[in-house]
Amino acid sequence: MNLITFFVSNEINFERSYSLRCIWPFLLCFCCFFVNAQDIDDLDSLLVDRDLDNYSLRLFTNFKANKFSIHNDDYKARFVPNNRHGLGIGVANRKIILDVAFNVKNTNKEDTKKFDLQGTTIIKNRHFSNIYVQTYKGFTAKNNFDEAFEFNSDLRSISFGLNYLYTFDDIEFSYALLKAGLAEKRNENIFITGGLGLFTGFDYFSSDTGLLTEDTSPYFNDEANIRRFQGVTLGVLAGFISYFKLPENITATINLMPGMGMMYKKLTVEGKSYTPSNAMLYKLDFMVGLGYSFDRYYISLTYNNGLYTTDFDYDNKYRLNLTNAKLAIGYRFRSRNQ
Repeated sequence: MNLITFFVSNEINFERSYSLRCIWPFLLCFCCFFVNAQDIDDLDSLLVDRDLDNYSLRLFTNFKANKFSIHNDDYKARFVPNNRHGLGIGVANRKIILDVAFNVKNTNKEDTKKFDLQGTTIIKNRHFSNIYVQTYKGFTAKNNFDEAFEFNSDLRSISFGLNYLYTFDDIEFSYALLKAGLAEKRNENIFITGGLGLFTGFDYFSSDTGLLTEDTSPYFNDEANIRRFQGVTLGVLAGFISYFKLPENITATINLMPGMGMMYKKLTVEGKSYTPSNAMLYKLDFMVGLGYSFDRYYISLTYNNGLYTTDFDYDNKYRLNLTNAKLAIGYRFRSRNQ
C-alpha cells in the first residue's frame, strides 16, 4: 500500500500538570503500540504532511471535565472539578492536530489542579483508537437533595484508558478532518459505517476524609462514604460512525460507541475493604461535530462525552462522565482553491 494514503490524526490538549508518576508507563505503552503498528522507516510519511495547503493555525476555546457520582435509588452525590474552561492555540494538517490549552480560572472559586490529555489516531484508515489520561485534585461536592455544596481539596481522581475500533469501511475522513477544516475527498454526501473493537482502562479516586460530609452522609449508607476506589476494566465495544455533507460548505458527523466489559474493583471504606460482587461495567461514548469552511477560514464545533457506569453493591452505583467540548476558528496558510 502506498504510504501517502495513510491517515493519522492526533489531537493532544495539555493543561496544568498535577501528577505524572502514574501516567508515563501508560503513555509509553501507547507509544510502543503506535510505533510497532508501523515500520520505523514509514513514520516520516505517516506523520509529516508536506502539502502546505493542508496546514492551518487555529484558536479555540474548550470545556473539559472528569466528573463522577455515587447514587442510590433516591439520592445522588456528584463530584465536579472547577476551572473547566480553557483557551488555546494549535496547528492542524491532514495527519495531525496539536492543540495547547490554558485553563481560565475563576478567582471566586477554589482551584482544581489537573493534567488532562486526550488523543485520537487513525492508522491505515480502518484502525481507530483514542486515549485519555486525566488526573484531577479538588472537586466541588454537589447533590440533588438541597444540601450545601462544598469544595473538597483532598479528593483526587485518576482515569486513563484506551479504546480501539476496527471499522468495516475506510474512515479516512474522520471527524478530525472536520475539526481541521479540511475537505473529505469522497463523492458521497452521506457516509455511514460501523465497527467492532476493545477497550481497557484504569479508574481511581481517594479522599482521606471520605466522599461524604456530615450533611450528606444521612442520605446514604456507610458503604457510600468511600475513602478509596480503584478499578481495572477490559471490554468489547461496537461503533457507529457517520459523516454528512450539507449545503453551504457545512459538514457534520455523529459517532456512537457503546460497550460492555468486566471491571475488577476494590473499595476502601471506614473499617474495611471489599470487592463488589457485580463486575459488569457499561459504557457509551458519543461525539457530534459541525464544521464550516470558507476560502482560507474554517470553524468547527465538537462535543464528546464518555459515560461509564458500574455497581458498588450495597445499593450504591457509580458513574464516570468524561466531557470535552471545543469551538475552534482556523486560518489555512494557503487557500485550497489555489
